[in-house]
Amino acid sequence: MRRHWVLFLTEGIVLVILGILALCAPVIASVAATVFFGWLLLLSGVIGLVSTFRARHAPGFWWSLLSAVIAIVAGVLLLGWPLLGTLSLTAVLIAFLLAEGAVSILYALEHRNALSGRWGWMLASGIVDIVLGVLLFLGLPGTASWALGLLLGINLIFGGWALIFMALHARPTSAAAAA
Repeated sequence: MRRHWVLFLTEGIVLVILGILALCAPVIASVAATVFFGWLLLLSGVIGLVSTFRARHAPGFWWSLLSAVIAIVAGVLLLGWPLLGTLSLTAVLIAFLLAEGAVSILYALEHRNALSGRWGWMLASGIVDIVLGVLLFLGLPGTASWALGLLLGINLIFGGWALIFMALHARPTSAAAAA
């Protein structure tokens, strides 16, 4: 971590900036996330469709074709009805926050055992992720239009600050840098 502390610091700063932007416009951030994901699915489906037809004699043609069509349909649905798509993506966000929270807590505990200072910030980030996931689940379906962007912003800010504090703690001191 000491060798790459600047990379972690930079990532943390970028996450905090993106989080602030999402907090300033949570509905726009929710719709933007839905549209972005819709484009990813649509483009991956089209590329999968082209690849499938180019390799139509390969085993699994029909499964590959079905996979490509599903991605295209999901992408078109998210792009055509992004506000409705936020509800399904909110369900995905709930799963992400719960999983990310658990992983962050385990990551923090591993750093605590290794005596890597500032592990408490990562622990706090994981706890916040889990609390946000539970709150989002309890507010469905009404909160889905704005909660996706709001919670994504909060997650980005806490994760960014955790990385910033860990990076600053890991940076070499001037005496160590001179050696």
